[in-house]
Amino acid sequence: MRALRGTKLWLALVAALAAAPGCRGAQTAVLPSSVSLGRQADTASTPIRHVVLMIQENRTFNNLFATFPGAVGATTGYGLVKKTGKYVRTPIALTEANLTDHGDVTHLYKAFLTAYHQGGMDGFNLIKYVTDGQPEGKAPYQYVDPNQIKPYWDIASQWGLADEMFQTQGSDSFTAHQDLIRGGTCITTASSCKDQSPQTKSLIDPPTTSAAWGCDSNKGAETTTIDGKLQVDYRGGPFPCSRDFPDYGSSGYTTLRDLFDAKSISWKYYTPVWKSDTPSALWNAFDVISPVRYGSEWRTNVISPATKIFADIDHGTLPAMSWVIPDAQNSDHPGYSTEDTGPAWIADVVNAIGESRYWDSTAVIVVWDDWGGFYDPVAPPLPRDNQGGPGFRVPMLVISPYVKQGKGSQGGYISHTVYGFGSIVRFIEDTWQLGRLGTTDGTCTSMANMFDFKASPRKFRKIGAQYSTSFFLRQKPSGMPLDTD
Repeated sequence: MRALRGTKLWLALVAALAAAPGCRGAQTAVLPSSVSLGRQADTASTPIRHVVLMIQENRTFNNLFATFPGAVGATTGYGLVKKTGKYVRTPIALTEANLTDHGDVTHLYKAFLTAYHQGGMDGFNLIKYVTDGQPEGKAPYQYVDPNQIKPYWDIASQWGLADEMFQTQGSDSFTAHQDLIRGGTCITTASSCKDQSPQTKSLIDPPTTSAAWGCDSNKGAETTTIDGKLQVDYRGGPFPCSRDFPDYGSSGYTTLRDLFDAKSISWKYYTPVWKSDTPSALWNAFDVISPVRYGSEWRTNVISPATKIFADIDHGTLPAMSWVIPDAQNSDHPGYSTEDTGPAWIADVVNAIGESRYWDSTAVIVVWDDWGGFYDPVAPPLPRDNQGGPGFRVPMLVISPYVKQGKGSQGGYISHTVYGFGSIVRFIEDTWQLGRLGTTDGTCTSMANMFDFKASPRKFRKIGAQYSTSFFLRQKPSGMPLDTD
């Protein structure tokens, strides 16, 4: 482990990350007037024909990998403690906790700014609980016992781990899931999305509804927006359905779905059952996308429950692109389960692919959607953009026969490149020569540099899991709203 010890080392790391390639130009992202479908200069032919993007919930990188060998992590953080009338930066020891600990700490944009503290990463103890407005104190300062998440560590030891992946915005799950289908949340006219002005509007934080995320939201639901000058308008944004966004019908609020459909490339969005065996309308990024929600793809491409991916793997019907959203109880979301099933859920899907016909042509990407309110020592790269980001670090695991071989005894590779969610979108676009959406996909470094496509494919080694595939196939849907923040 390369632990962060002291202010000098912390400042040096922040400077190094700010100078590193990554998503430094995120503030210049522009939604084009029409989606570019031409071949990109940096597109390369690869053996990858299937990408499976698995999205877990609410963990910083440090929360899961604080002590992972070779990764940037810390078991001591910093907070601001009031002494003799002023706040003093003070060390706070992190507590080793269980994955199933029930505390759900605040992780909205305001909390992000408090924790970030202009790059100091020492305001986490001053974040206030949404429920009672009291400071959270030491609650964010914890990391998960590695024995509770052994499948994740086994994957990182054998395949790929990125320790500089930053979520697109300093916010929660609603915008994070949008970023993972399109790389940004700008909703104003395409020509203004790059502007740092009050006219530029991007979504941030959840809508004012607990029933759904998008077009299925309660009548009168509003979104929260942030403008180009980083001023937040609570409850002032449009209804959370793309047909109600200002640019709908012109440049459109385009997603990877538009690029895939334009080239007749298959995709599916595996999501939990919500009500009466219908696809979930909460924690479902495509519920925001009007053409999907009110078109045939809501039934043909949005698939419930998520466990149907096992049948598609077995029957040879896995699409080119898969998004996989777990049931709440398997999501790693704090307080959503009394059993540590999330790591096994990931391992079982990875094992199903690794032992199938798809292994030699697939890249599995596992990412946690947002920071969940937990401490992390590494400040997001500079400069800040005009949509409230980049946000804090989250873990990203990559499993593929073409992941670079690391120096560890099991071949695990750790990438220290600065990435954002646009790095994933960019990699997907380049895999099928789709062109660019024009969001952070054009400003983030592609995660393709975690692969060596000239090397012979590595053989799959099964990941140990406490719960079998049959456990998840028998598991009753929790019926829980997957995430309200």
